[in-house]
Amino acid sequence: MSAEPTYDALLWPLGVYIAGAVILAAALIALSCLLGQKHTAKAADRPYESGIDPTGSARIRFDIKYYLIAMFFVIFDLEAVFIIAWSISLRENGWAGFIEISVFIAILICALIYLWRMGALEAGTRLQRSRDGRP
Repeated sequence: MSAEPTYDALLWPLGVYIAGAVILAAALIALSCLLGQKHTAKAADRPYESGIDPTGSARIRFDIKYYLIAMFFVIFDLEAVFIIAWSISLRENGWAGFIEISVFIAILICALIYLWRMGALEAGTRLQRSRDGRP
């Protein structure tokens, strides 16, 4: 009669691996603290921007429109990935896949028209557009 190993006996390699990873990480951090360079100059604490002295604060507030455009880009870029994946499996999907992607693209077009009509894709405010003579 053979005795099967217990569940605890199967986990010791995982424990050794985790312990080894923690010891290695601690050793690397300790060695970098001991052997690393020590900078005491004032210039060591200043940010380096390609040799140009930084001006102003790094905490500049951007208009929400920039973040909206970035989110729209990510969303529509992700949808492009879905369309590319569909195009790779075009022959296997048949007409059902074609109808599904057509509905998907129609929904994308409706969403883009909605965003366009709501003015979410405009870069300036209404006041700025009215000064420029745009509606």
